[in-house]
Amino acid sequence: MNEILICQSCGMPLENDGLKGTNEDGSVSDDYCIYCFKSGAFTREMTMDEMIESNIRHLDEWKKSTGVEMTEEDAVKQLRLFLPMLKRWKT
Repeated sequence: MNEILICQSCGMPLENDGLKGTNEDGSVSDDYCIYCFKSGAFTREMTMDEMIESNIRHLDEWKKSTGVEMTEEDAVKQLRLFLPMLKRWKT
């Protein structure tokens, strides 16, 4: 079974190349999504807290696609644990 890559900034699954960002040379990035990374740079400078706020805006869509019920409070707690493990947020 193939492992699905996830964006190392926001955590979105990178299920196909169309969702992947681009490196400076125009090649496809296996690390970041099109929303977070374009032409070798992050599309938005933000803090991890701002990324959490951005992700929470998509919570209803995420719940529909996964079938997982989660409160906004629980989602924020999970993101505070999950995001620091991604390349962009590792300290």
